[in-house]
Amino acid sequence: MARVPLPERGQPLDVSYIYSLAAAINDLATQVSQDSFNYSAIQTDVMGVQNSKTSDLRFTAGQKQVYNGENVIAEKTQDGEWEFPVKFKYPPIVTITPENVGGNQYGNNVIVTLKNVTTDKAFFTVRPNKTGEMSLSVNIIAIGIPL
Repeated sequence: MARVPLPERGQPLDVSYIYSLAAAINDLATQVSQDSFNYSAIQTDVMGVQNSKTSDLRFTAGQKQVYNGENVIAEKTQDGEWEFPVKFKYPPIVTITPENVGGNQYGNNVIVTLKNVTTDKAFFTVRPNKTGEMSLSVNIIAIGIPL
């Protein structure tokens, strides 16, 4: 794309300069196309289907430590929550996965359940299936329409 030179102070704006501005704007408009593949759809029970330009969606991700070398008891759940760094217009689509940061057998045998998602937080429960010492984090990804 051509760069338009900045005018000097006091320079009269002539037709060729205005033509250069219009050409640069048109070049930019063709690069930012409105093709259908630039749109994404998010569907939930609360909001139905929302179509939005992919560039207008917000993607946020984080990690939350649940256990840090703690002795856990099988089937005794631990509740947790993660506050999104951005606010969403509707509850976003959230994915949550456990990460066995301790690297032992106990961290390999857990169930993580996403309990509730609001416009600003995700609530989850971790249930270990074995008793023992565990270091475990959860990784969370949220995709939605920003506020």
